[in-house]
Amino acid sequence: MLTTIAIVLGVAFVLPAVWILLGSFRPNLEILTTMSPLSWHTIIPSELTLENYRRLLVDSGFTRALFNSFFVCLVSVVMGLLMSSLAAYAVAVFTFPARNVVFAVIVISFMIPFEAIAIPLAQQFTDWGLGNTYVGLILPGIGNGLAIFNLRQHFLSIPASYREAAMLDGASEPRILFSLYLRLSGPALTNSALLIFLGQWTAYLWPLLIVSDNDLQLAPVALAGTFGEHAADYGQNFAGAVVLSLVPAFSVFVLQRFFGRLSIGSGEK
Repeated sequence: MLTTIAIVLGVAFVLPAVWILLGSFRPNLEILTTMSPLSWHTIIPSELTLENYRRLLVDSGFTRALFNSFFVCLVSVVMGLLMSSLAAYAVAVFTFPARNVVFAVIVISFMIPFEAIAIPLAQQFTDWGLGNTYVGLILPGIGNGLAIFNLRQHFLSIPASYREAAMLDGASEPRILFSLYLRLSGPALTNSALLIFLGQWTAYLWPLLIVSDNDLQLAPVALAGTFGEHAADYGQNFAGAVVLSLVPAFSVFVLQRFFGRLSIGSGEK
């Protein structure tokens, strides 16, 4: 009985995703006309077409928005990992006054909803002249408190004797960080990179506030443009939703081998 209930619930959750996926390949006018009455044709299209994807990627300018999203995500991941690694190393390894207070501020930073500070932050960025710029889109995604927390916890699991041995060999702190700690932090770096990437890839409110130039708009906001005031292009919307969903799904699929790696064990004597 429990297995049957689980299967029914699983199918109920999967059906909307399947409807969107198959709906992206069906003629636009057929999407809503097959909703009533409900039948197999509601899910299974009578005709498969790539017209929705062609109009989305060629006619609507969505390709430009995809490029912007990829560029913003790539730069955010590289710079975000660099800053997060430096911050995590400082609060994990060094002993200084108010270290616990600094770490508490980092933890609180990712507990505060971004929506609570988005409007005043956008006003500040506009005053600095960062509106309608890639810098304005990238900066908020670099300081990721959750990525710092994730790396800091992993750095704490690395035996302190490794750092002491490196210092005895004459290694500087940057050398210890980049040649020792980061080389032993593959899974943690992968997780943090995904956190930063997904945060920027799915961002909607921030690019909506900071960017008004269509040439700089990100993909989620451009996708929302398929809905007009009096009409909606569901075919393009479904196709865009599939494209935006496949990118993070493919990223997780490629990087999943890093998640199963065992954490470094203590080899201290």
